[in-house]
Amino acid sequence: MLLFTSFPIRQLPGIIPRSHRTHLVFCQQIRNTNTSISSQKWRGNLKTMKVQSSVFDNMMTPELKKISDVFEKYNYEIRIAGGAVRDVLMNKLPHDIDFATTATPTQMKEMFSKEGIRMLNMNGEKHGTITARIDDKENFEVTTLRIDVVTDGRRAEVNFTTDWKIDANRRDLTINAMFLDFQGTLYDYFNGKEDLENRRIRFVGDPTERIQEDYLRIMRYFRFFGRIADSNTVHDKDTLVSIKQNAKGLKRISGERLWMELNKIVTGNFAGSLMETMVSCDIHTYLGFPEVMNLDEFKRVCEVTEGQTFHVMTRLAALLSTEDQVYDLDNRLKFSNDDFDVAVFILKNRSSPMGDNKLTFCKYLLVDTSGAVRKTQEKVCELLKYRNEYDVLEEFRSWSPPLLPVSGTDLLSFDIPRGPLYKRTIDEIRQKWKYSDFKLTKEELLEMVPQILEEVKSTPVKKSPKPKRKRRN
Repeated sequence: MLLFTSFPIRQLPGIIPRSHRTHLVFCQQIRNTNTSISSQKWRGNLKTMKVQSSVFDNMMTPELKKISDVFEKYNYEIRIAGGAVRDVLMNKLPHDIDFATTATPTQMKEMFSKEGIRMLNMNGEKHGTITARIDDKENFEVTTLRIDVVTDGRRAEVNFTTDWKIDANRRDLTINAMFLDFQGTLYDYFNGKEDLENRRIRFVGDPTERIQEDYLRIMRYFRFFGRIADSNTVHDKDTLVSIKQNAKGLKRISGERLWMELNKIVTGNFAGSLMETMVSCDIHTYLGFPEVMNLDEFKRVCEVTEGQTFHVMTRLAALLSTEDQVYDLDNRLKFSNDDFDVAVFILKNRSSPMGDNKLTFCKYLLVDTSGAVRKTQEKVCELLKYRNEYDVLEEFRSWSPPLLPVSGTDLLSFDIPRGPLYKRTIDEIRQKWKYSDFKLTKEELLEMVPQILEEVKSTPVKKSPKPKRKRRN
């Protein structure tokens, strides 16, 4: 059970309207002068309340308490930030816990060194993040409170601050701009708790300003909508206008980062309606999708896979019409080899007639598809989910593919040289075995080899097309 106790505090200054350009000039002035950042006025009115939750109690591991004690010993504030706060408020035990602190990276390094705490991956230091390894059990990312001084639509140059409100102002969504201290006090500057309770997704302050600071926030908006919203949640019209006006900024974002977000959107809740909204905001073409996509087919596949375990490409492939569109999308988003293969496999086979015996269709498809048997089995299973053939899926899963009884060693006595002729002979042997319902024995198949060799030699060789895509590591 989650209980909150509110208590009054002094209200902090409210909103000061400013354009994105003014924000950059103002921040540059902060850099070049001794102006106190904390003396300026920023958006947000702080509300605090006490969180009483068994989830919060269970979260307080010895390692968590140790890192809290270290910061307290050196008189620096530290609070839980981001997704862990959301999870606690939703009565979920967080998997990852990140922290914000008033200590600078230099101060943290000095403090951790004195306490014998190992530090990992120092790449985040320039942005204020130090990763501490506590008792060789847990890694905690601790980030200095900061202000984004200059942004280019993806990355920011930062200055550090000790003002929690300033740090909250730079965050993307209200539900991500809350902090929780180790005594269970929630610090909420933008009604994030209320938005979370109402399953409402809002940007901190002006949506256009937040988006132009980092265009990836467009994708994060839709990802969190799918994660937090319920069936009654609606999009704020002004937010969608801002997203549409700034959609072209996604061109600046790397394909890998876009794919990380899109993957979660496609596999999350309300994927069908979210994709439709994204299309209405003209986002899809900047992700590498064709101008026209099959949204009705996508919604159908989302519906039949709802509540099931499925591969992301099982849904995504529904949006595409041709294999060339898979290649175009891959050029932008940089799929893994497995992701790419599943998408191409589904597009090749989604309309193939299965005949009266659907299980036999699946068996033959497995044998006729090159590649590792296990991965091919998985692809056939994803195809069955796509086609809503769950009864056949269970039968196919329970079938153990037999091994071709003839091996390369068995063909040595036929003096077949390694190369195209050898491969074609093995392929034809496999076909004979397949059409016998996998019943022909090794001896029976070897008896057929002379005849198979004659047929193969008399059949013109078809040149295999050059692959359009290099395999990724």
